[in-house]
Amino acid sequence: MGGILRLPFHGMGRTTHPPILAVCAVLLGPFMVGFHIRLFGTGLVDLRGEFGLGVDEGAWLSTLATAPQIVLAPAVAWLAAAYGIRRVMVGPALVYAAVSLTIPFARGFETLALLHIVHGMLLGVFVPATLMIIFKNLPMKWWISAIAIYAFRGAFTANSGTALVDFYVQHLGWQFMYWQDVVLAPILALLAFGGAPYEPVNRDLVRQADWGGMLFLGSGMALIFVAVDQGNRLDWFANGFVIASLAGGLLLVVAFFVNELLVAHPWASIGAIGVRNVVLLLSIALLYLMSGLSNTSLIPNYLATVAGLRPEQIGQTLLYWTCIPLLVMTPIAVWALHRTDGRFLLFIGLCCFAAAALIGTGLTGDWSGDNFRTMCVLQGVGHILTFLPIIVLTVANGDPKKAIAVAAYIQVIRLLGTQTAQALMTTYLRKSEQLHSYLTGLNVERGSEASVSALSALSQKMASAGQAIAQSRGLTVLGQHVQKQANVLSFIDAFWLTFFCALGGLVILAFVTKAPKGPLTA
Repeated sequence: MGGILRLPFHGMGRTTHPPILAVCAVLLGPFMVGFHIRLFGTGLVDLRGEFGLGVDEGAWLSTLATAPQIVLAPAVAWLAAAYGIRRVMVGPALVYAAVSLTIPFARGFETLALLHIVHGMLLGVFVPATLMIIFKNLPMKWWISAIAIYAFRGAFTANSGTALVDFYVQHLGWQFMYWQDVVLAPILALLAFGGAPYEPVNRDLVRQADWGGMLFLGSGMALIFVAVDQGNRLDWFANGFVIASLAGGLLLVVAFFVNELLVAHPWASIGAIGVRNVVLLLSIALLYLMSGLSNTSLIPNYLATVAGLRPEQIGQTLLYWTCIPLLVMTPIAVWALHRTDGRFLLFIGLCCFAAAALIGTGLTGDWSGDNFRTMCVLQGVGHILTFLPIIVLTVANGDPKKAIAVAAYIQVIRLLGTQTAQALMTTYLRKSEQLHSYLTGLNVERGSEASVSALSALSQKMASAGQAIAQSRGLTVLGQHVQKQANVLSFIDAFWLTFFCALGGLVILAFVTKAPKGPLTA
């Protein structure tokens, strides 16, 4: 197993098929996945209405659409090494297109749940296999450029997805949230077929397969994901299902680690992430996921819940002020990585997130889309200057003999880490809002001078309706103001949280040493 992915780490890139096809597959696969995840998450309210689902059924549909990705994604790098990229990507892409075509016609929760489980499992194939295409089919000089496309798509799809959902719903129809992949997936299959060489099955690798380890890790992480995804809705440890899912997932993960210690040929050896720099970089990646929520979660949620902007207005803000700087900075980041230490770029990226979050702590209830422009620009720059160096430095510091294992853990962080960060942020916002609402409400109940003056002013504005009605309406409006202020304060707290996460990343970065000399390092 040691030599499976040795090529990327020793600068032995080769051209066997037209590399432009592989580049296009690298571009299309992650973009297709990123857009679908963002479209599904943003458009879930519209989908619930079209499918006739309740709130609980919609929440479960979201969970069932994502959890299967985690089951399969960690093993995709091994499957591609054992069976070849063509076998792993072409067939699933075509089946995925067929399922995407079918879903809008389905009705009934059970049918929709089954189709989304299959849909999610197939979707989990495309992103992990992308890096295999980069390293096995592209010349070395293209590696950082191709990884940059991979890094670019995450922030780009997250920030442009809101505008795309609105365009589909308003102009083409909600079905195109699925049907866009009916066109894209066959193109991906064609590009993968033409860009990746035909490879015989690696029978030695298959004979040594650690099927138990793959099953334990995939199913364990999926159960943990279910607990995390449903935890905020079901009030975490107050719900028996969440506790059972979390306990079952942790038990399977423990079984996975025991299995890796005992089997002769472990699939994802624990030692793969035992390299000092790799551990530090993966820790920074987790903090990046949290600090990145200031862009992908806090800004759009504030604009929707507090500012009351429509989806197209939110989408325009994110598209113009995050995606364009991101697009401009990506080639600059590639150029810089070829010439300087990636740690320097990572430092700048984390500083951008810290600065953006610090601006966010000055939030007021009067802010609208225009007030977030500077923050969005900093976040767009920060995304590519953080995520791209993390990937490049992690690969450059990894042991080539354990590359498949590193790939497995990276996929776990990509999927489970992202969802966990989102769930924790949602819970943090909810609890913070409840706290501020309670504390602000106490001042109103106690009849503080400010609250009495505000109530008096509101009542006077409505005096024409009569004293009793004016006072009642004044109390209602005052309650709305209290609720709005509590929301604003909770978002300020959340921006402080993302600031400290970026700061924590900078502290950890100070302990990352220079990567070994290789094709991915200057």
